[in-house]
Amino acid sequence: MRIGLLCLVGLLAACQSHQVLPPPAPIAPHGRDHADVGMIRELASGRTLTPQQLVERLAAAPRVLVGEQHDNPDHHALQLWLLRELAARRPQGSLLLEMLNPDQQNRVDAVQAASRAGQPPADPIQALAWQAGWDWSLYGPLVTYALRQPYALLAANLDRAQVMQVYTQRPTLEGHASTTQQVQATLLADIRSSHCGLLPEPQMPAMLAVQQQRDRRMAERLLAAPSPALLLAGAFHVRKDLGVPLHLIDLGAPGSDPVLILAEAGKTVSAESADFVWYTAAQPEQDYCATLRR
Repeated sequence: MRIGLLCLVGLLAACQSHQVLPPPAPIAPHGRDHADVGMIRELASGRTLTPQQLVERLAAAPRVLVGEQHDNPDHHALQLWLLRELAARRPQGSLLLEMLNPDQQNRVDAVQAASRAGQPPADPIQALAWQAGWDWSLYGPLVTYALRQPYALLAANLDRAQVMQVYTQRPTLEGHASTTQQVQATLLADIRSSHCGLLPEPQMPAMLAVQQQRDRRMAERLLAAPSPALLLAGAFHVRKDLGVPLHLIDLGAPGSDPVLILAEAGKTVSAESADFVWYTAAQPEQDYCATLRR
């Protein structure tokens, strides 16, 4: 009887050791009282998941894609939480970031080696040649954490020289899933909208080529990365109906890699674009187009 009780206690302790920590509280200032804030939905079924259930589903996958809104601090806090919780359930193989370019990889490797040895750089922004367009106050905590971990931190984007080459030469994109008329028309419409209708129409094919070659590069890097691999990128890049998942299919992957989109409460995320959505508080609305037009 005593042996049985000890075994039961051991099993309970093992189960408890896998309980996830509570997710971080909202940071963004708007919409905190929205009914969906903190809600996680499995989009195919419409079911609401707990953070524990989400982590269990994602931990079983060799590759996970997470989409963010770049300026939302809640998204960055949740990504760091998720990275820690996944690594607590199984060894993490690699972390890939849209925010890192291949011409930074040698710097990243050197800084990671130093950080693992307990000698992080005094100025990580300079040491990594971190790009000013990615707000270090938002990305710094996750990057600093990842640099200390035993798994690889990998660049997933194109560097500027590669982007310019794509822009001027527009390579042919191979594959069926990513090259349909519907996919490319939707991407073109988003490029027009995100640039406030200010781009000359002759530039649009080149801009589409850059967008899709970035997605293709992320897919290539994800397939080549040690698994389990986690990709963090803008929400549009990871969409199942438009972005990296289509390129994974074109490269021969089975198309079953789960996509989690972090979205501000009140925004719509469909089952066609993601497997899971996690709703957060919101940043203040900004009229970027007004700034551009000035």
